[in-house]
Amino acid sequence: MVFSGPYVWANFTVLALGVWAVAQRDSIDAISMFLGGLAATIFLDIIHISIFYPRDSLSDTGRFSAGMAILSLLLKPFSCCLVYHMYRERGGELLYTGEATTSGQLPTPLTRPGFLGPSQDHSAYQTIDPSEAPTDPFASSEGKGHAPYGY
Repeated sequence: MVFSGPYVWANFTVLALGVWAVAQRDSIDAISMFLGGLAATIFLDIIHISIFYPRDSLSDTGRFSAGMAILSLLLKPFSCCLVYHMYRERGGELLYTGEATTSGQLPTPLTRPGFLGPSQDHSAYQTIDPSEAPTDPFASSEGKGHAPYGY
């Protein structure tokens, strides 16, 4: 069984996305790309194994590589469930929640808020901008009997 070209590139790309998702613990983008890559490689592995699985005799190495490819394919849905759980922990949303919009129609992924917009910022950093308006430092001096300076 020949596992080269697209099979290797797809699985190593998903492996690199997985390393990125683990390294950036607060990034929803990294974990969502890893989840999408895992889901895509499930379908690609099915196609690749079904096309390139030899029908004639296999060597020991060929049988071992085919067995490992099939085992990897069987474990990927379980991996998708675990990665989806991590995605939800990081603040990811479902694409379809089943809630109707104000017009009574169910939202599609293209009409939900935030689609193709900036991703949600769930970082560990806090904003330094004050949430309330700054107070006037001279307002309290007028109440103490000091006259304001004129021009």
